[in-house]
Amino acid sequence: MQSFRQQLSAEAINHSSFQEDDTRTRILQAALRLFAAKGYEGTTTKDLASAANVAEGTIFRHFANKKAILIEVATSGWVDILTDLLTELSEMGSYKAVAQVMRRRMMRLQENSDLLRVCFIEAQYHRELRERIQSEVIAKMTDVAEAFFQTAMDKGIYRPMNPKIVAQVFLGMFAIAGFSNDTIMEPKASPKALQEMAEGIADIFLNGVLAKEKE
Repeated sequence: MQSFRQQLSAEAINHSSFQEDDTRTRILQAALRLFAAKGYEGTTTKDLASAANVAEGTIFRHFANKKAILIEVATSGWVDILTDLLTELSEMGSYKAVAQVMRRRMMRLQENSDLLRVCFIEAQYHRELRERIQSEVIAKMTDVAEAFFQTAMDKGIYRPMNPKIVAQVFLGMFAIAGFSNDTIMEPKASPKALQEMAEGIADIFLNGVLAKEKE
């Protein structure tokens, strides 16, 4: 049985770990707000420290440099967004219910307008960020989506195709919609506009764009 001293020591370690995680989270949240408002180049580590309510030196205990913060902000945010999307797809009652899933996801994308703005703007200037998003987000999410669509094909719900290409098309449509004017530049876009976009994406994905031939 642990002694009282050992228990106190363990509790102190856990508390310290919690504080470190909380500090890291506050730095990332502050960075997201500032990068979206002022841009990466326009944000100093002094700005970050002030917004996160930490000493400037504390930032460098958690991150090697400012670029590391940018990469962490972008990649972890996109992992969360796409993981939520794929989780909801896997749990939906019907493989044809893509429109409802997309509608909910599009509404949530508006809540992440700062993240989308940072990714859209900064990825153009930082090769490390593009490479990290490709390896940590796109590649892994494509693998998960590929397995999802392969299952639908095996069940005869989707016609036989290359599931990897289907996954890439689907995630690509979702990402392009996320970077649209309604989600990045107009955070107060009407729910009706977002609903039309979501339903349009789902309709095109499921049914294509060719008119059905008359019998």
